Parts: sequence; structure tokens; C-alpha cells
Amino acid sequence: MSPSEPHLLIVWHSRTGASEALAQAAADGAGDQCIMLTAAQTNAEHFLAAGAYLFVCPENLASMSGAMKEMFDRNYYPILGKIEGRAYATAIAAGSDGTGAQSQIDRIATGWRLKRVAEHLIVNCDAQTEAEILAPKTVTEKDLRVCRDLGAAMAEGLKLGVF
Repeated sequence: MSPSEPHLLIVWHSRTGASEALAQAAADGAGDQCIMLTAAQTNAEHFLAAGAYLFVCPENLASMSGAMKEMFDRNYYPILGKIEGRAYATAIAAGSDGTGAQSQIDRIATGWRLKRVAEHLIVNCDAQTEAEILAPKTVTEKDLRVCRDLGAAMAEGLKLGVF
């Protein structure tokens, strides 16, 4: 991938490993057509250089993780009006639901005028007790395959000029 080629930016945050595994699987699928950065590393220049975005995070207390929210807060206004129409998708690691985090990201993407190009992906880790919630997570091969396919599809869509 040359610096001038549009690429997929995968922005992720993970506390117990599930979101990181989902992001890595998507990056594996996208191959050299992506850049994978933590939410803390991501800045406006990364958004401006990318042609599409995959946001991957856990749902914590019915919200996206604080680190992901901070990334959106920090970058929202510097790129507002500069990335309209670009493609995005999401992958949420949830203990049971995931729709709260999903809804928050969708509202932000609507403000940026991004275009969702894949169905919501919520991976339920079925963590309900304190010990289960805080424990490192293992993502099923099936869910990892879905993320690999998502990364590959988004990279291919960019390469072909579909988005």
C-alpha cells in the first residue's frame, strides 16, 4: 500500500482482549490495505488519510468504552466536514447486549456523515458475573472469521473504488 492509496483504518480499544482479537482478525483479513491503531494512538491525520473506518471496542455499562469515547471526543471537530461519505463499520464485544455502544458510535458516524457499509457486528461474550466480566476473553473462531471477512471486504471495497 502506498501512502496515497486509500486504506482501512481500524481503531480499537480493549480491556480484556475480545475487542483486540476482533480488531486483529479484521486487520488480518484486510492485509496490507489497513492500518490498525489503538484509540489512544489515533489522531485526525489518521482519519484524513484513510478511506474507510472500522471501529472496534467493548461495551462497558451499556456504553462504548471510555477510551473509545475519548478518541471520538478528541477527533470529532478537527475532522468534521472533511470525511463525509466515507465508509465505516463496527465490531462490538459485549457481555450480553452491545446495542448501547453500537448506538453511540452510529450517532457519531451520522454527525460525520459516514456511510455504514456492513451490518452491526456484536460479539456476545456472555460475561455476567464480576469475575467473568473482568477475566481475559477468548473469541470463538466463528466470530474471528466474521471479522476477518469484514476486514477483507472493506479493504476490497476500497481497492475497487466501491466506497
